[in-house]
Amino acid sequence: MSDTSQDGGVVTSDRPSADDGLSSAELAAKYGLSVSGARPGLAEYVRQLWGRRHFILAFSQAKLTAQYSQAKLGQLWQVVTPLLNAGVYFLIFGVIIGADRGMSRSVYIPFLVTGVFVFTFTQSSVMAGVRAISGNLGLVRALHFPRASLPISFALQQLQQLLFSMVVLVVVAVAFGSYPGLSWLLVLPALLLQFVFNAGIAMIVARLGSKTPDLAQLMPFIMRTWMYASGVMFSIPVMLQDKPAWIADLLQYNPAALHMDLIRFALIDGYGAANLPPHVWFVTLAWSLVVGIGGFVYFWKAEERYGRG
Repeated sequence: MSDTSQDGGVVTSDRPSADDGLSSAELAAKYGLSVSGARPGLAEYVRQLWGRRHFILAFSQAKLTAQYSQAKLGQLWQVVTPLLNAGVYFLIFGVIIGADRGMSRSVYIPFLVTGVFVFTFTQSSVMAGVRAISGNLGLVRALHFPRASLPISFALQQLQQLLFSMVVLVVVAVAFGSYPGLSWLLVLPALLLQFVFNAGIAMIVARLGSKTPDLAQLMPFIMRTWMYASGVMFSIPVMLQDKPAWIADLLQYNPAALHMDLIRFALIDGYGAANLPPHVWFVTLAWSLVVGIGGFVYFWKAEERYGRG
């Protein structure tokens, strides 16, 4: 509106607005505005994640293909690398140190190879997960999608890699006298539980690594300690039989040891139930649910902060 002053000039004044005095939050609510990239509710987040399932699968396959694209042996390195590691561990621990005590060579060699392959699945999932956000900032900042897709797809990539390796693992088991039987079917639920656990821990370290890039430098030392404490190269109860019982129990019930023991029990004829801790399936299921669901919720709570700052 306008008024005329004494000297003939025109003075304008703003008409009071209905929005005057409203806070930013009240204005946003009035006009139906929302924060860009705001975290959705948990149920909605799960629904969005399920809607991106084809992206998760395609992304994991693309990463798996690209991983060895520059190597002449290509995808064979998926099998050759853990086999070489198993060969080194056999030379050091099996031949020089004698960590195969209590087991014949026909049991110890598939025992060792199984341990290396299965632990590598967890190790690689964690190492990929810690860089899932910080290593893909361009993708995170350019596109809107549930960020949990990234650590889950990396865990899925490692599962696919393990499945390729399982062919060699089966050959090793058969070569040393363990033939297919009904117990081999137990590999499927064991791998499913391990995948859920790995995806959960990958989401935990993905959130931590998104704000603390130095975690990626520290993680190899943590994983190496975890490997030596999980009985990859030796039987925990046999090697620690002269130590307090609680130490062996603590190491046997750690999730990495449980995953290895379940698959060893399924594949190796000479590795019986006596080598497993009590309630092994229940404890493994509990680990998978607690870490899998807990890791998912922990990652979701920081959804709107990924890629910012």
